[in-house]
Amino acid sequence: FFSSRRRHTRFKCDWSSDVCSSDLINYTCMLITIFEDRTISEVQQEFNEAFPFLKIEFFKNGTVRKDRYPAHLQYAHGLKLKEAWNKKKEEGFLDVLDTMTVSELENSFLDHFGLSVQVFRRSGNIWLETTMTDGWTLKQQNDHGKEISTHYKKPIS
Repeated sequence: FFSSRRRHTRFKCDWSSDVCSSDLINYTCMLITIFEDRTISEVQQEFNEAFPFLKIEFFKNGTVRKDRYPAHLQYAHGLKLKEAWNKKKEEGFLDVLDTMTVSELENSFLDHFGLSVQVFRRSGNIWLETTMTDGWTLKQQNDHGKEISTHYKKPIS
């Protein structure tokens, strides 16, 4: 899941590589750039473009993986990634496939970049933590959020 070769976010597997090949044309894959001067909101926006019914939030205290992160430990969206690192890791790129589970994505952020993230799924007009369904793939989560939320016309933040 970790790569330091590519530099741009691309969708629908429109490049040829070992991770996002033409064999996966029906899958969503993206490359998230993790550099210290990027803001949390830039990474969130990138992720949300690929998975419109999911969002990621960044939290202090990278030791909590299976438990819920308390809201008071959530980082502000305007914060730079270098200020959110729990322990300095490498800068680089994260290949994200819709076949990854939520748990795999969250662990990749922490293990490779020292960043604690939690995935949330849209459910109507609220966002739910995916803690109980961390074994679901990103595609399953996004599709479920779409199914539950399609009759709501107002976007939520």
